[in-house]
Amino acid sequence: MPRKKNTALKGNLSLLSGDKGSLTELQVQLLTAVDDCGSISAAAKKIGISYKTAWDRINAMNNMSDKPLVLRSVGGYHGGGTTLTEVGQEIVQGFQVLQNEHKAFVNQLGEKLSTISDLASFIKNTTLISSARNQYRGKVVGITHGAVNSEIELRIGDTLTLTAHITNDSLKDMKLKKGSICIALIKSTWILLSKSIDLKTSARNQLTGKVVKMLKGQVNTEVILDIGDEKSICAVITNVSVAELGLKKGDDASALFKASSVILLTP
Repeated sequence: MPRKKNTALKGNLSLLSGDKGSLTELQVQLLTAVDDCGSISAAAKKIGISYKTAWDRINAMNNMSDKPLVLRSVGGYHGGGTTLTEVGQEIVQGFQVLQNEHKAFVNQLGEKLSTISDLASFIKNTTLISSARNQYRGKVVGITHGAVNSEIELRIGDTLTLTAHITNDSLKDMKLKKGSICIALIKSTWILLSKSIDLKTSARNQLTGKVVKMLKGQVNTEVILDIGDEKSICAVITNVSVAELGLKKGDDASALFKASSVILLTP
């Protein structure tokens, strides 16, 4: 009788925190390349991804971190220097140590698991997949209760806050209180852009920044605003709207969206 082959086991290492999300091997590879190359374009080329993918990953990491991991200086779409912060460097160094330990653990585990059912019973993981381009980790700093809904004030940076409206039932189910950690999701198509910084509007959220990136499609244009604290926000508006606004890279602009457009999740 032929000998039964052991199940081939491979694993990817992620740094997980109960309230801060995760950091994957691909993200750390990008951070390492940025540290080596000093620019996003060179780092992207080194690890074989597009400049847009690298830019988006860095935006996501900075948006979801208490402190920025990457600092970018102004220099145009493909220019400007890029460096890791002290926090970013510590993460890269720590990840490399953990990666070696993780590899040894997976090899040992693979020798013990011989069937798919063993593997299925061992691995139980729930993953949230969201199409929302804008995701921010924040801390609840204020709650205003209403008859049906509650207003949540979420601090996502040293100078940045978001306002969200959720039902009182959701507030209870999520067990939110001051100091709670949340993830805020805002779809890029729910955001309005204005070149008027002091525009009076009923939208509870108005984030002011500078246009740092524009990607034009056949119908819509993706616009990225640098809103400070090493965070950014992405809006998708029609090409007609871009032309009517006269919007271009380098312009100051405001991103406007309703409190009801902010979706809150608990880690």
